[in-house]
Amino acid sequence: MFDNQARPNRLYSRRRALELASTGFGLTALTAMRNAASANPLAPDSSGGASVQSVAHGAAMQRLHHAPKIKHVIFCYMSGGVSHIDSFDPKPKLDQLNGKPMPVSVQRTQFNNNGSVMASPFKFTRSGQSGLPVSSMFPQLATVADELAVVRSMTTPVNEHAQGNFLMHSGFPFMGHPSAGAWCAYGLGSMNQNLPGFVVLQSGSARVPHGGVSLYSSGYLPAQNQGSILQADKPDAIRNIQPIGNMAYQNRQRDFAKALDADFLKRSGRDNQVNAAIENYETAFRMQTAVPELCDISGETEATRKLYGLDSPDTEKAAYARQCLLARRLVEKGVRFIELSCLTKSIGAGGAANPWDQHGDLERGHRAMAEQVDQPIAGLIKDLRQRGLLEETLIVWAGEFGRTPFSQGSNGRDHNPQGFSVWFAGGGVKGGTAYGATDELGYHAVENVCNIYDMWATVLHLLGVDHERLTFRYSGRDMRLTDVHGNVLHPILNA
Repeated sequence: MFDNQARPNRLYSRRRALELASTGFGLTALTAMRNAASANPLAPDSSGGASVQSVAHGAAMQRLHHAPKIKHVIFCYMSGGVSHIDSFDPKPKLDQLNGKPMPVSVQRTQFNNNGSVMASPFKFTRSGQSGLPVSSMFPQLATVADELAVVRSMTTPVNEHAQGNFLMHSGFPFMGHPSAGAWCAYGLGSMNQNLPGFVVLQSGSARVPHGGVSLYSSGYLPAQNQGSILQADKPDAIRNIQPIGNMAYQNRQRDFAKALDADFLKRSGRDNQVNAAIENYETAFRMQTAVPELCDISGETEATRKLYGLDSPDTEKAAYARQCLLARRLVEKGVRFIELSCLTKSIGAGGAANPWDQHGDLERGHRAMAEQVDQPIAGLIKDLRQRGLLEETLIVWAGEFGRTPFSQGSNGRDHNPQGFSVWFAGGGVKGGTAYGATDELGYHAVENVCNIYDMWATVLHLLGVDHERLTFRYSGRDMRLTDVHGNVLHPILNA
């Protein structure tokens, strides 16, 4: 069982803490120590995924709950709420009723400016050998349709962006709980000591979705599991990552700090929490070399750049393409969980934090956003496949909710939490499949209805983790990503 019963040791009086702090490093280590709870959660997984770092205080490595299908997760988050009925869930009935009043009762929406039935302005084509329907918004994703497992019956109890974002990321509709990436890093550790286990990629005009950086928080988990935001197209991908002064001078500083750390660790009785804090500082030091190397894509071939659309004249598409390329490089480096961020389109589609949020002029806005992500994500899937990495990587594509089958105003759509689509691609899933269904209008999920807890239970299952047993003791309760819910979506998984 991955759980934590540890409590911080109170080995130090205030006077002793201040005495140690007089050397400059002791109090910093003490502060970090109070947020740490594992012996060394960033230890490399030398077995290639067959074992994990135990999160119980002072415990040794132990096996996963079952054989994993994957080692890495890439979360392509479509902030703002993509319209399922315009992307992966075609509804011919909307063509028949276009412009007419809704034939069923309409529930209150976010803005409650509800109009008539609105047919999709996009055409659907059966794609790949599977014949999976994909909207004309996504011509490149249509070429990898046989890799996609689309869940058409996702639901959420919330109807507002910030709550939806928190729920999608953490299983709770408010801040304070760990993100899914933090849970994965906490339960599985890192396969690379030089990089964090959870990385969030941004580039160009990408903004943190409503809810802020708390969406990537470690919550009550040890602080080293929070998402590290990496600016994919900036000289300093992480702020202050470049070393100050020459390396010889920095190495002397590091050696001095290590001597202080060793003394502090000895005085603590070699407390595992103190050791974990020290390891965090060591990781930060190693990242000074690892991150610039990661972001240097000068060695990528022209064919690879073209595959992703890296040199596209569309600046937002090129920026998102860079995120997708770095996601592949992070997988190669052994990072467990990678989240990508959509950009605000310069033509004005959606809001800065919610670029898929088209309450008006949906066709124009959705078309622009699809142009941004379509080729880069398809390129990522193809690149992972040809490098033999797709089998060990899961891509999750999702927004916080769907959109209504009736218009808001004349040509937009409001939020619809009662039925929408997400999809998976990669290791362990049956590509070219559609699971669940909404009604003939795309309004409510009616077949194999599922929720966000089911989604994360499935992701953890593929990682070799039982979602009910990945817990952390907090405020007298065993907390988990799936709260007290969640069922693995076995029908979309390979045997």
